[in-house]
Amino acid sequence: MVDYKKIGLVNTRKMFAKAVDGGYAIPAFNFNNMEQMQAIIQASVETKSPVILQVSKGARDYANQTLLRYMAEGAVEYAKELGCAHPEIVLHLDHGDSFETCKSCIDMGFSSVMIDGSSLPYDENVAVTRKVVEYAHQFDVTVEGELGVLAGVEDEVSAAESHYTKPEEVIDFVTKTGVDSLAISIGTSHGAYKFTPEQCTVDPKTGRLVPPPLAFDVLEAIEKKLPGFPIVLHGSSSVPQDEVDIINSNGGSLKAAVGIPEEQLRKAAKSAVCKINIDSDSRLAMTAAIRKHLAEHPDHFDPRQYLKPARESMKKMYIHKIVNVLGSNDKIEN
Repeated sequence: MVDYKKIGLVNTRKMFAKAVDGGYAIPAFNFNNMEQMQAIIQASVETKSPVILQVSKGARDYANQTLLRYMAEGAVEYAKELGCAHPEIVLHLDHGDSFETCKSCIDMGFSSVMIDGSSLPYDENVAVTRKVVEYAHQFDVTVEGELGVLAGVEDEVSAAESHYTKPEEVIDFVTKTGVDSLAISIGTSHGAYKFTPEQCTVDPKTGRLVPPPLAFDVLEAIEKKLPGFPIVLHGSSSVPQDEVDIINSNGGSLKAAVGIPEEQLRKAAKSAVCKINIDSDSRLAMTAAIRKHLAEHPDHFDPRQYLKPARESMKKMYIHKIVNVLGSNDKIEN
């Protein structure tokens, strides 16, 4: 059993309470490799923002669970090295698919886990979520549950269509499970292809696809049922079209990739939504920078030559999200 507190990580409890009271959201950035982690920590320190390092089941399979755990431990020391005396860093399991997966992460030093039973019948979702909560809370690890289903594909998470969270279920679910936060479905979606062209309208000035608005009426109904309770939005990448354009102009083929408009995320961040998940935007920023660099420097073969601009591009994106979308900057003392 690894004690996350001994390696300098924190859970989400106080972090979320401050975010709900302060009307901002904590960035939850997925990472799979060193460059992503470096960019996240650099952005966090420079903006004085708390941050959640998210690891999906797919990331654990790709990078190795032991390496990722030690990378998170290294992230704490790296933040201190960069000048942040008291970093607020969470290591979080994203979309845990079973009690066993969540237990493994808790035992490996994760400070927060998500159990995603949203695809199960309601009573089964309640049962597996409660089981994870009972185990996690023994070690002061916080737990995120989910009600409602997000469409889209990201790593091993896949659903053909979304189902909004039912506000009438949230009190019962939170009471029976004891979760610390709740992921809801109000129209966000996983991946870079969040909506089909048929679901969108076309901006007559730019010709770009405009996605349908989020269901803020559902969010408001949930807030009334659970005043002050921490709410989470998954699938909240904005899929920046400039990054998509760079990819496509340098040999890529991302057709009809569209995300969640940032003005809608800003609105959500000022509500009880205190954690917003962003993964695809990081992938796009990294891929765009690598494709552009290799197109401009076809003689380069040292990975550091193209991963350095990729890291800088991700850092720029992370800082933008923290400062201009989520409002979590200047919330910790360096």
